[in-house]
Amino acid sequence: MDTITPTSARPKNWLVESILVTIFCCLPFGIVGIINAANVNSKFDSGDIAGAERASADASKWTKIGFFVGLAGVVIYILMVFVFGMAGLGMGMGM
Repeated sequence: MDTITPTSARPKNWLVESILVTIFCCLPFGIVGIINAANVNSKFDSGDIAGAERASADASKWTKIGFFVGLAGVVIYILMVFVFGMAGLGMGMGM
């Protein structure tokens, strides 16, 4: 039995990062990241090195987009609570 050794290393699949982004940051972009991350290993194992690298790049892109969208949402939420919270506090003091 001959074992076939790939000429390039297996690309990073971003699965763990995609799952964490899905849970904590942004569900839609995290799901796209998970789908692409799941394709990395199967494409690499079938010999489609270029497809695996493309899926890895897509998983990376969507995971990072989801992370930054989630981070922006948290920052906007904190700002809104602070701004409207202080406005409400100021309105209550005048009465």
